[in-house]
Amino acid sequence: MIWDTHAHLDDPRYREDFEQILANIKMAQISRVTNVGYDLPSSENSVELAHRYEFIYAAVGVHPHDVEGVSAKTWERLLQLAQDDKVIGWGEIGLDYYRDLSPRSIQKDIFIQQIELANQAGLPIIIHNRDAHEDLLKTIKEHPPQHGGVFHCYSGSWEMAKIVLNLGFYISFAGPLTFKNSRYAVEVAAKVPRDRFFVETDSPYLTPEPYRGKRNEPAYVREVAAKIAEIRKLDFEEVARQSFENASKLFKV
Repeated sequence: MIWDTHAHLDDPRYREDFEQILANIKMAQISRVTNVGYDLPSSENSVELAHRYEFIYAAVGVHPHDVEGVSAKTWERLLQLAQDDKVIGWGEIGLDYYRDLSPRSIQKDIFIQQIELANQAGLPIIIHNRDAHEDLLKTIKEHPPQHGGVFHCYSGSWEMAKIVLNLGFYISFAGPLTFKNSRYAVEVAAKVPRDRFFVETDSPYLTPEPYRGKRNEPAYVREVAAKIAEIRKLDFEEVARQSFENASKLFKV
């Protein structure tokens, strides 16, 4: 009973061995996977995958790297997709000041628009935040999501986590939690309330130890849950069950 709450199974890197990836998910006893969109085509792919496989759910949205060129037609189509029963979140959306692939002013404007669209669709948001803590917190305070949300692959400090939690958000941990230099994430994983965390892979990115250097996949979410169990001195099954229940509550599945 474990849920990889953030993956990108439509990525071209799975094209050659997709059936094996699915078999690995089954062998690892992963019961749910959320396939997350980052632009319009990937959002459409996510919904298509969710209809092909019962255990896959979808999220739709535009990543900050891809915000240039969106139009009213983009929003119209995403809102249409958001009405699908297998769509459970709007994302991934947010701000990325690390790679800065899109102008920051456009990132902020599109982030606000997508919060409003998620509110209209009745969906929680899935937040991407990299080196944009101050602007991102300011945005969600001024434009609060009405249906909650999660900070995916959380990388901030415990001080920031307390603000995020007080605003009602969940915190999701991915492969970097298992890295040897992962000081902030370990502290947050130790202190986050038991009813406010998820586990994820962000496949095919951010592969956890001991598979680091290889392509990531949803089966490896077990390593993230195992690290949280180690940090919190809990049984693996308890961490898996709790994160599953937390995700079920936010995403209303």
